[in-house]
Amino acid sequence: MYRFLLTRQWLILALLALVLIPTMVELGFWQLHRHEHRVAQNSLISHNLKAKPVPVATLTSPGHTVPRSDYWRAVTATGTYDTKHEVVVRRRTSTDGSIGFHVLIPLDLKGGGTVLVNRGWIPTADDQRAFPDIPAVPTGEVTVTGRLKADETTGTSGIKDLSDLPDRQVMLINSAQQAKALSRPVLGGYIEQTAPEPSGDVPELIEAPDDSSIGPHMAYAVQWWLFAAGVPAGYVVLARREKRDRVEAAAKAEAEAEAAGDPEPEQPEKPAPATA
Repeated sequence: MYRFLLTRQWLILALLALVLIPTMVELGFWQLHRHEHRVAQNSLISHNLKAKPVPVATLTSPGHTVPRSDYWRAVTATGTYDTKHEVVVRRRTSTDGSIGFHVLIPLDLKGGGTVLVNRGWIPTADDQRAFPDIPAVPTGEVTVTGRLKADETTGTSGIKDLSDLPDRQVMLINSAQQAKALSRPVLGGYIEQTAPEPSGDVPELIEAPDDSSIGPHMAYAVQWWLFAAGVPAGYVVLARREKRDRVEAAAKAEAEAEAAGDPEPEQPEKPAPATA
């Protein structure tokens, strides 16, 4: 009764099921790995944010690539601001999603060297090509506390680095680019300022990264695996339903044939015996 499984339609359905099952299993593991990555990242963020701040020069140097293990590490820097080379970073969002600039300024360290400081977010002016009005930084020696971040690149950020920008505007926060513009070495990475807080809340300090949300990835993984288990179960259900329908159709046809009362075929008459 299951010979219909060898028909073209059912063979294609079986082939489709064989393709879907491993695909769904793999998608489930992909979501599981994303969940594990998010959990590990949350743990790293939480650990580094709670760590005691250390001088930035102990974690990075000119040309240094900040490793992931040092992302968001609390650091301090003491020096004087180089206001002549302050720039703004285009197409950055505030906490409410508004588009504006990040304010980036070099800080010449007390013991030598320069580090970039992201002061925070400001809104754009009516003319986006004009340099915006930015609250002045304190003069003299200052101490900045913040989170250490790695240099931005197009590959890591997805932001296209444009070349025809207005004066003192950039697309990426990149120490190598700023070192070239400043004509002096700059420590790798940059500081995302957390203190001191600006007067008037401008620029708007950047919020700390979320270290509590794990996202829906584990739920998605379970869903994909349930879908994978449901494919063979669905195939069996469909096959049994097809068998039932075929049996019922055959029984119905037989019953209709009996109800019609088909007469038996007539027998040919025997010829009369020959007479003398």
